[in-house]
Amino acid sequence: MASTGTAAATKERGSSTGKAELQTDQGNTTVADSVVAKIAGIAAREVSGVHQMGTGAARALGAIKEMLPVGGNAPAPTQGVTVEVGETDATIDLDLVVEYGVSIPDLSRSVRTNVIQRVEKMTGLSVNEVNISVDDIWLDDGDDQDDEKK
Repeated sequence: MASTGTAAATKERGSSTGKAELQTDQGNTTVADSVVAKIAGIAAREVSGVHQMGTGAARALGAIKEMLPVGGNAPAPTQGVTVEVGETDATIDLDLVVEYGVSIPDLSRSVRTNVIQRVEKMTGLSVNEVNISVDDIWLDDGDDQDDEKK
């Protein structure tokens, strides 16, 4: 009998998929949109070739915030990230600025893979899709003044 209980518990935990179950007989776990957005933003920035994230307006606002004494010197981890989180799944939209010379299809594939792996591993949510919009290309003009990445 003990082995049946263990098998049921193993199935309930979702060990066959490698993801933890968020809804069990013992209670529910919810993951906030902001948590998924932070994980996705950090995971996207980890990929070489991503210079910044966000649309032009978001990046301009972020640059102003970085200059203020109360603002940080790094962009918000959620800049350029929009998520929709359900009970067990998530959809993620990313706005990227890529470095000149980087293959956009290869970069998109790497970003998508890293974001899915990080979000699924850390939250237990299933990521349905990661939509990537490349909004700009960063040209390294050799000016070290604006050389701060991501």
